[in-house]
Order: sequence, then structure tokens, then C-alpha cells
Amino acid sequence: MTIDIRTLRLASGLILSAFLLMHLLNLSFGLISPAAMETMRPWLSAPWRSIPGTILLYGAVLCHFTLALIALYGRQTLRMPLRETLQQVFGFLIPLLMIPHVMGTRLLYALTSYEMTYFNVINTLWVEAPLMGLRQSVAIFVVWSHCCLGLYFWLRSKRSFRKYSTAFFTMVVLIPIIGWLGFMEAGKAIAASGVAGMQRPPPAGPMGETISTVLYGVYFAALGGTLAARGIRSLRGRYFRRIRIGYPGGRVSVVRAGFSVLEASRARGIPHPSVCGGRGRCSTCRVRILRGMEDQPPPTGRELTTLERIEAGPDVRLACQFRPTHDIEVAPILLVDELDKALPVRKSSAVSNVKEQEVVVLFCDLRGFTSFVERRLPFDTVFVLNRYFEIVGAAVEQAGGRMDKFVGDGAIALFGLNASPAAGALQAITAGLAISRGLKALNEAYADELGEPLRFVLSLHAGPAIVGNMGYGGAMQFTAVGDTINVASRLEELAKRLDAEMVVSNDLISKTPLDLSAFERKNLTVRGRTEPLEVWVVPRAADLEVKVELA
Repeated sequence: MTIDIRTLRLASGLILSAFLLMHLLNLSFGLISPAAMETMRPWLSAPWRSIPGTILLYGAVLCHFTLALIALYGRQTLRMPLRETLQQVFGFLIPLLMIPHVMGTRLLYALTSYEMTYFNVINTLWVEAPLMGLRQSVAIFVVWSHCCLGLYFWLRSKRSFRKYSTAFFTMVVLIPIIGWLGFMEAGKAIAASGVAGMQRPPPAGPMGETISTVLYGVYFAALGGTLAARGIRSLRGRYFRRIRIGYPGGRVSVVRAGFSVLEASRARGIPHPSVCGGRGRCSTCRVRILRGMEDQPPPTGRELTTLERIEAGPDVRLACQFRPTHDIEVAPILLVDELDKALPVRKSSAVSNVKEQEVVVLFCDLRGFTSFVERRLPFDTVFVLNRYFEIVGAAVEQAGGRMDKFVGDGAIALFGLNASPAAGALQAITAGLAISRGLKALNEAYADELGEPLRFVLSLHAGPAIVGNMGYGGAMQFTAVGDTINVASRLEELAKRLDAEMVVSNDLISKTPLDLSAFERKNLTVRGRTEPLEVWVVPRAADLEVKVELA
């Protein structure tokens, strides 16, 4: 089994994040007392001083720093979005800020066998040398910011992240604040108790100074060597083959061989979307090859997986992964800013205020309505349709959903836009049952005029979708697109084939306390899914209503 560099960097980063999290949690006990901090130290800090903990911690430090240098050298350009820039700058500041702390704690113990307690550490940082305490606070902020940015870049492309993003950002803010407040309260308590006069730890001596000098030397030599290697490569690149990448509107980026198309865009200052930050985890940076596709390297690894997932054509590549070997012309498929102006696309037709979100979708359609229309005058048909639309719209809005659109005799509604997926699932079921009751009342009220009852089908499904204002000019409207919408449409077709009033996906039911084991369960093969989609077939919506009442 092979492990790529990104996996190693992620694993080492998670280890270091766990160490920092436990350290901050230990500091937070200072809100109780310094003694509480010391009591929790064997559980939260001491494990990292064991032999396995030390190997794991310093192995992760060495691995993460080495891989960061490799990534720095591998970047063809240092132009990147602000958040990525902050992550990189914070990452390379960490050793400078943390070496003094490591020297005063871990290496001091190794050289003198003097065990630094939290009483000693806080006395030094808060009472005797507050400037050192300020530097340590800045160091924790930098390390925590670097960790959180890395976690964000890793998690943001995952479908479930939006569901937990509020909790994530809340913890990002609260944990360091609580830790720092614990440090502050412990420092004030030690200063007020007179413990400030405790014996100072012994100096590390000449050996400590030597080790400190060596650590700083290794750091500056490694970072400086990497930057120097980049400079040499850049100078060599001036005398070696260069690649010309053309864009719509006549813009051109000339770069050294080895640049990805995304790096070429950034180097030239050409706006190019990349939601995942150029990690091959999304397809927002994809480009269409207009010229020069011949003899280019084929997609592999992450790029191949992503392109297969979106069923891209042979002329589509991921700009972040595709490194052309000769001149080429490309057109970014998702246009932004200046590229919008360069191409014949009006700004008003662009997608605006869109985001990915977990939603619940309800499809509703009338069965046999075509034959119904053929036997009636147009205005009579409109009258019935409006009564039907009123029932659907009122049911959706009263349940807390939002009407997406009416198409012919069909309707699409969205739920969970401003609520949790679980709440959205219950809202959709509630709306579906209200539609069933409303149509039953309509059939009874207009039995003579209708001739035969109006029959309906409902399909309900939950999953991620892109929601926002889409369209052109005056036709801009709030809507949702994505696989979740397509699957809900297929479930509606399945309901018609099975002559059932409702088909509900297990993805939706799993978010509710409902038990549908009394109904038939089927597996539906859906394009783009490796596993079949489990659905529940409800012949009569009224039967599900009984289940909801019992639940």
C-alpha cells in the first residue's frame, strides 16, 4: 500500500493538532485553579512525554516540517489566496516561536532532570517574565490558526462539513479563548498567593545554548536551502523550455514546464476558481482544452477519480492537477470576474450567492393529467391547476419549506434551507401528508366536476445540493441543482411505475425517528453511486400518516 505525501502531511498535522488541543484543554483548567491544571497534567500533557508519545510527537513534527519544505519547493508560484498564504506563513513561523518554549520545558528536563510543573511555567510566563508569556500567547495563536486553516482546507470539500461547520467554527474560536483565560486566571492566582517566590528552575547551561543554536541553525538552513533551490530552479527555467498557456479573450500565461494550469493562472493574475485550494478534491477549477491536447500527460490519481465522478469529457482536465508539457489553450468552465468580461457572457447570467448545503427535496406530480386536460376547456383546466397549486404551496410553506418551482402539473419544494437536515426531513414529510389530505378534500369538493379523482405521486429525498440565485436577467430565481435533485426526480418516476402515492429515500428516513419497516423497501441503482439507493415504497400516503402519528 502506498501513502502519498498529502496523506502523511494530514496524518502528522492531525497528531500535532491533537497535542495542541490537549494542551489548551489543560490550560483551561486554570479557570478552576493552578492545582486543577497540575492535577490534569498527567492525563492531558504527560502522555506526550512518554516514550511512545515523544516518538509520535517529534516524529510528526519532523515529518510535517519536512513535507512543508517539499511542498514549498514543489510550488511553481508563491501566488495563492490569502487563506493559503496565512497558513503557509504561520506554519513557517511556528518553529521560531516554539523553540524557546521547548528549550525551557522538554529539553530542560532532558538536561537537568528538573520537572517543570504548571506552577513553574505560569510563574515564569506570567509573573517573572511577562514578555515571554506574551510571546507564548502569540505562538499558541499562530499554531492554532495554522492547525485550523489546515483542518478547514481538508474538511470544506466534504459533503458533511456544512452540517457541522457551525460547531467547527465555534470550537475554533472558543477553545483558544478558554485556554488563554485559564492561563490568565492561574497566573493571577499564583501572583496573589505569594507562590511567585518559588525557586526558579536551573539553567540549561552551555549544552542548552548549543542545542538551541543548532535548532535555529537547522531551521534557517532548511528553509533557506529550500528557497535557494527554488531560486536556482527559477534561474534555470529562464534558459529552458517554457510553456505558453492561452485563455479566452487573448490572455496568455508563459510559465516554465512543470507549472499546473491553475498555477499558471495565478502567476499571471488570471482569476481561476478553486474551492478546494488546488488539492484535486473538487472540480471547480476544471478547464476545457481548446487546442494542444495531443501528447499531453493523461489524468491520473485524484484528477482521474474526480473526472470520472463528474463524467467529464476527454477534453476536460482539472487545472490544479494538469501540468501541460507543451503549448496549450484552455477555457475555464466556471467563469469568474475578468474572465466573465472577456467572454460573451453577461454578468446578470452568472450564478450568484450560491453555496452547497444539505437539503430535502419534495417532488409532486399529478397522474393522468394529460387525459384530464384533453377533456376540458383551457380555463377549466387552469381553475383546477390553481386549486392544486394552492394546496401544494400552502402545505409546503406551513411546514416550513420553500417552493422551488411549478412545472406543468408538477411541483418541486425544498426543505431544511434554514434548519437542520433532520428538521427539514420532518418538514418535507409533514408537507407531503398535508398535500395528500388537501387533494383528498379537493376530490371530494369537486367530485361532480372532476369525474374521477385527481391522483398524485410524491417523492422525497435528502442530500447535498447547490442552492442559490440562478438564471438569466429577469428569469433569475432561487433554486437548487445537483445529484440530490436528479435522484428525487427518478424516485418520482419510480413511484409512477409502482403505482404508489409516495416513494421516500432511506437517506431521508434515517434522519427521522420514523420506522417504515411495514412498507416495501427497494434498492434503486443511481448513476454516480457505488451502492444502490434504498427507498421505501408507500402505496397510500394516508398509511404513512398513521405511522407519523404513532411516532
